Amino acid sequence: MGWVRTLHCGVLLATAVILAACQATGGAHTAALGRPIQVERLKLDVPDAWGGEVRCTAKAGCRLLAVEHENSMLVLHQLGPGRTSRLLDKQKLAYHPDGAAWLEDDLVVASVEASHSLDVYRVEGERLRLLEQIDVGIPPRDVVVVSSEQGRYRLLATPYSRNEVVWVDYIPGESAARSVPKAPAGQVTRVKWCEAPWHPVRVERAPGSPTGGVAVACLDEQRVLFVPHDDLLGMPQVLLKVPGEERIVSRQARISPSGRWLYVALELGGRNLRIDMDSGAFQWIIAPTPGGVSTLPLTDDVVVWGFDTSLYLQRLSSGGEVLETRWLDVSGFPTGLQLKDVDGDGEDDLIVLNSASLPQKKAGVEVIYGPVWERAQVR
Repeated sequence: MGWVRTLHCGVLLATAVILAACQATGGAHTAALGRPIQVERLKLDVPDAWGGEVRCTAKAGCRLLAVEHENSMLVLHQLGPGRTSRLLDKQKLAYHPDGAAWLEDDLVVASVEASHSLDVYRVEGERLRLLEQIDVGIPPRDVVVVSSEQGRYRLLATPYSRNEVVWVDYIPGESAARSVPKAPAGQVTRVKWCEAPWHPVRVERAPGSPTGGVAVACLDEQRVLFVPHDDLLGMPQVLLKVPGEERIVSRQARISPSGRWLYVALELGGRNLRIDMDSGAFQWIIAPTPGGVSTLPLTDDVVVWGFDTSLYLQRLSSGGEVLETRWLDVSGFPTGLQLKDVDGDGEDDLIVLNSASLPQKKAGVEVIYGPVWERAQVR
């Protein structure tokens, strides 16, 4: 099932192979003023990294949890000491795992298409041990930990290519998942949202909802939806119906650090946008590429967008005009972005998950060491 969604990126990557000879992917770049800019990065051989997350703790340092989509593996890597990495463990999953997330320092979950399940693993030292498998009844693309309290986790599984999401109230060690609200053991609750609601994100507030909830961009319906925390099982609210041609794809939404702006990557159309989470108004943001497949705001007005073999960073005015654009090359199709101080130098580093990568690069995951904006290239 997962191969359908990779057709577009496969075409783009084929083009990128031709361009790769003239694109640097590390080392020294040259800025417009002729001064060399050293871009330091760590590359990890994690093929088809469709999902994953870095978690840093005082005890274990920083660890990367990720899935290898085509290889059907869950992998755990140690990042550091310094700017190094070490593979700790690999565990075989059913066909086509898509997403992975940390629940706690020693508890992780992966979403797996073929088994229609969320697979929970305990991290024991440097190994992953299967704890239990939660049957969610759909092929899940993403899993998000919406809340956790006293050993109880509220999980959201969103579909690969359907319109039903699944809410799960999970307590480790129980023989089955329970739905939200409480229902007979073994049942989960499904709610219809939109076609292919990929990559949901928690938000602190939304228009008319000061307590926040969950927002998501609908891959196949050009809509951005929101559900409030106090009515997760209710019908989602439409934050935005993306104006324009039907071919535009609302690929991913991510919130700015203050919670003010929800940035939305639009694949194709030459523009992205952001939504004011106080007023509900939106602003178009001109893109230097056909659009974006991922996004990560560094501040309210500085944002990273991912496209084929590249990241472009934009500094915006209060009205959404692009004031400056900078670039970073990557080794594939960067559909997952995260900011974390991986090497402990006080500067946030950019973790890039390439859902497909150039064969010669072998870098499904890259850590680009910060400061990210300052190291990006001016073209």
